[in-house]
Amino acid sequence: MSAPGPVLPVLPADLTPEQARAVIVGVLLDGLDPEQDPPRSAVPVPAGELLLMPAVGAAHVGVKIAGVVPGNPGRGLPRITGGYLLLDGPTLRPLALLDAAALTALRTPAVTAAALDRLADPAAAHLVLFGAGPQAHGHLAALCAIRALDRVTVVARRAGPSAALLARARALGLRAEAGRPDAVARADLVVCCTSSGQPLFDGALVPDHAVVAAIGAHRPRARETDTALVRRAACYVEARSAARREAGDLLLPWAEGEGPGPDGWANLAELLTSRAPVPGDRPRLFKGVGMAWQDLALAAALHRRAVTGAGSAGQPRSVDLEAAGADHVVTEAGLHRAVE
Repeated sequence: MSAPGPVLPVLPADLTPEQARAVIVGVLLDGLDPEQDPPRSAVPVPAGELLLMPAVGAAHVGVKIAGVVPGNPGRGLPRITGGYLLLDGPTLRPLALLDAAALTALRTPAVTAAALDRLADPAAAHLVLFGAGPQAHGHLAALCAIRALDRVTVVARRAGPSAALLARARALGLRAEAGRPDAVARADLVVCCTSSGQPLFDGALVPDHAVVAAIGAHRPRARETDTALVRRAACYVEARSAARREAGDLLLPWAEGEGPGPDGWANLAELLTSRAPVPGDRPRLFKGVGMAWQDLALAAALHRRAVTGAGSAGQPRSVDLEAAGADHVVTEAGLHRAVE
């Protein structure tokens, strides 16, 4: 009879937006170089795409296996699926599992908020959100934590999700309305959280004082912003190495000879350590593609909290890997916690 398999805790991705942003900022201020992050692997599968995202730190190693399934929302299922495995760095001993969708819904808004806290006008009050899915909900919460917003305009294709996001904004005390793409002309902050591969609005309309974050696309031929915006904007990325592989918002204008190349993109570490200037006389564009170091930073923080019991907002449950087998599926509860 074989020995029992390892039992790993499944950690809820339930840090607050402020806590998650502090983790991202902290690892960069401590010297993490985002340019050294291993590249993401993408494997086409019949349902969509399988992403493999490994990351290495001194104390921990981790890997996210994420499925991107464009047809899932029509089935009432998350577009992002998968799991995250956290391991001990020195021994590679498995430590914990996390829901990849919940972790992604937590870390992407945290990264955007870390960037926009440096880039946005301190008096920014009007947010224009493109999209109404989990990332839009997460970004609404994360940006309310860094600026005293009083107005939100939602630009979305589907009425039901748009109404839900507007209700969420009103519950936070904000004036909220559905709008059209030209709402960017009156925006302080513009955040694009869509699966679109084409520009969502006319970049010439964006005011000079505004900040745009585009986080929905991670393909070299896909973009949510247009050349007109990139031509005008100061450009920031998580890492130039990742942006050169995947940031179509910047790569397409560069290929057209209408936007700056990688030497003109400041990375997030440079921005947070004040090594990158932040002009006030033209728009600022932050382009995010999502990187493995971000998942590892938050997974490690969640594990440390579970071990110490400090500030725990949720209790991990255990999964016997041998008993769970191929039929084990993490439910959507973790994703809902991340955006509620």
